[in-house]
Amino acid sequence: MELRQLRSFVVVAEEMNVGRAATRLHLTQPSLSRQIAALEHDLGVELFARVKRRFVLTAAGATFLADAQDLLRRSDEAVRTAQRTQRGELGTLRLRFVQSATFDALPRLLGAFRRAYPEVVLDLESWTTLRQTEALRDGRIDVGLLRPSTPGGASAVVQLEPKLTSRMVAEDSLVVALPARHRLARRKRLRLTELAEEPFVFYSRPSGPAVHDTIVGYCRAVGFTPRIEQEAADVQTIVSLVAAGLGISLLIGPTPPSNPDTVVYRELSDDLPPWQLSVAWSPDNRSPVLARFLDLV
Repeated sequence: MELRQLRSFVVVAEEMNVGRAATRLHLTQPSLSRQIAALEHDLGVELFARVKRRFVLTAAGATFLADAQDLLRRSDEAVRTAQRTQRGELGTLRLRFVQSATFDALPRLLGAFRRAYPEVVLDLESWTTLRQTEALRDGRIDVGLLRPSTPGGASAVVQLEPKLTSRMVAEDSLVVALPARHRLARRKRLRLTELAEEPFVFYSRPSGPAVHDTIVGYCRAVGFTPRIEQEAADVQTIVSLVAAGLGISLLIGPTPPSNPDTVVYRELSDDLPPWQLSVAWSPDNRSPVLARFLDLV
């Protein structure tokens, strides 16, 4: 039994006339009659009968019609699903991101992607840059939104390591987070040296060693080692601890929304290189969904 036989049977059942059915199917009447006869032979039942010169379905034909229509509908849907999957309109995008991307780049990119491809499943989780690069190399994720280990650099396309490619999507600055009533909160811009005596709320090193070490390195370069009183693995917790007055912090912008009566953010006047935010992927990954995401980026 072939799909073309099912389609011929359904059209004949709809027209109840072999001539009109043959015209719809772009077949000759003898060819269409042979298809129906072959289908009846394969099934071992009669599908049509003539009653008082009228062409009618038998009881077996009427039962078979509903199932044939369902089979054809499902086969058509299978074709459309395969074609849409090939175009990247269906499937799953496994995306990981650094936390500092969640306040601007991530919602901007995902919002545009969701509007363009609403039926793609998004598998999302916050991971460090190191963990993302390892997973990209091993093929466990499709794309990462990450920070290169060292801020700075003018190239928009870089090689993170062999087999991985990235494209820069943003450059962000380091900012100071202060309790709203802090003595420095009235200033619009600050120098790193002015923070030397302050207690710090800092990124915990295991949660982001590159970020931790780079910021500590900036402080040491101007003559002090930050006095870290509290550590946290995520920026929201850091901001909450700053709001509670447990210290100040240095954060990669954009910063999370906060109540200006509890926390304020101030720019640094120091000449520091920007932090690049990049989309990274393996060129060996042939996922059509990844290709659509990269097109959008």
